[in-house]
Amino acid sequence: MTINPDDLCRRIMAAPEACATEDEALRLLELPAEQTLPLIACAQRIRTAHAGPAFTCAIVNARSGRCPENCSFCAQSAHYATGAPEHPMLNTAALVEHALKLADAGADRFGIVTSGTRPAPRELETVCEAVVRIRARTHLSPCASLGQLSPQAAAMLRQAGLERYHHNLETARSFFASVCTTHDYDEDIYTVKLAREAGLAVCCGGILGLGESRAQRAELSGQIKRCRADSVPVNLLTPVAGTPLERMDPLPPFEALRTIAVFRFMHPQADILVAGGREHVLGEYRSWTFISGANGLMVGNYLTTAGRSTADDYTMLRHMGVLR
Repeated sequence: MTINPDDLCRRIMAAPEACATEDEALRLLELPAEQTLPLIACAQRIRTAHAGPAFTCAIVNARSGRCPENCSFCAQSAHYATGAPEHPMLNTAALVEHALKLADAGADRFGIVTSGTRPAPRELETVCEAVVRIRARTHLSPCASLGQLSPQAAAMLRQAGLERYHHNLETARSFFASVCTTHDYDEDIYTVKLAREAGLAVCCGGILGLGESRAQRAELSGQIKRCRADSVPVNLLTPVAGTPLERMDPLPPFEALRTIAVFRFMHPQADILVAGGREHVLGEYRSWTFISGANGLMVGNYLTTAGRSTADDYTMLRHMGVLR
């Protein structure tokens, strides 16, 4: 059954609570190539009407490497020899120093990210101490991505002043066993649930280009919708030597942009953030992320790979009129 993106766009524009279903999302993803630009244009209209203001996010790799999980894309997994940097948890002063630098660079949000299944008690205390100081000394909105949470850990983070918790589902449930076998998909959903119940905003997304089908991209977006994510980070696979996906071909740029656009159809009012891999996958089309429905951009370096110059990104966003 064919679908008209403009008709669906008008329906969503008319009712803020409306959104594309998983079935509609798949039909949008499978539109012929000549429909890509009209699809992107519709996503831009939805973003302008319903999404929040543009923002940028930056992260610090607070504990790196030796992760016991076997996620097939990850440079930090202890299961693979990738040569990725390894270091224990940074102390509070170092985390605050990173935040100050990124605040001066222009970031709106700052994420503290650790490798591993879950934080150790002392590491959790370090993050909480850093969040208190970051809130006191910067304008940044503090976020954390520490793996799986307990109810007590989620409550501690919220009490310290953390605003949102980031925990990706990575891919669709039907494809997850092809990506990771060291924990269950429902464990990730449970952590997202705990974060929300603790009063934290939820940042929950995934990675495109792991070998999943278009139907599984729609499935992932549907599960994120059911998790009631406030922010949806979209990562694009950059294959890492030494991982099982080291020879994976990158998504074509317009396949990635089309998927970002369809995510906007399914999440009209959520923040959609384009994060890792945009330089590798999008190349000269990297400025099209906002045109395609995103309203957020990760700037600076990623966990184990270098990002684009923050000065270049902010120049690009100002020239586009996205930021002043």
